[in-house]
This record gives sequence, structure tokens and C-alpha cells, in this order.
Amino acid sequence: MAVMEISVVPVGTGDPCVSEYVSYAYKFLKEKGYHFQLTAMGVIVQGEVEELLQLALEIHRRPFEKGALRVITAIKIDERKDTKLTVEGKVSKLKKSLQ
Repeated sequence: MAVMEISVVPVGTGDPCVSEYVSYAYKFLKEKGYHFQLTAMGVIVQGEVEELLQLALEIHRRPFEKGALRVITAIKIDERKDTKLTVEGKVSKLKKSLQ
């Protein structure tokens, strides 16, 4: 299991607000049944690495469907083989270390 953070920035839309594009990606993830967490700067999704990389490609291409002329995508993937990795587990472990 892996966790991926993805941030997609549509450029050339004629509007500095990108919430229309974010909601389009959000609905796509929800329809596909992914376990994800929306953040102020992107989305965190968990799954198998191959599946996440394919998902990153699909999410990257979504803004073009809405008319964006350029899309900049940044992804980070955290994969571990020694333990099950989940979004909640990562946050829980961090919160414990902050106490």
C-alpha cells in the first residue's frame, strides 16, 4: 500500500480561481471510489503504486477536458514494504509524536 499526494494546477484558464477544476477532480475520485483526503493544496490518496500512478495521469488530464491550456502536476508517493501504510496511520503517528 502507498500514499500519494497530488497537486494539479491548471494554467491558461483565464481565471485565477481553480475551484471549478478542483471540484471536477474531487467528483472523479468520489465516483471511482478512492479513499482520499482533500487538503488546501491538493489531494492525498492511498492505494497500490501502479494504480496511483495511473490515477495521477487521469487526474492530470482532467483540467484539459474543462478547457485548460496548460496543466502543471506535482506528485509525491510514499510506499513502504515493512508495514501497512494509510493516510490515517501517518497522521495518527505524527500526532502521537507531537504529544
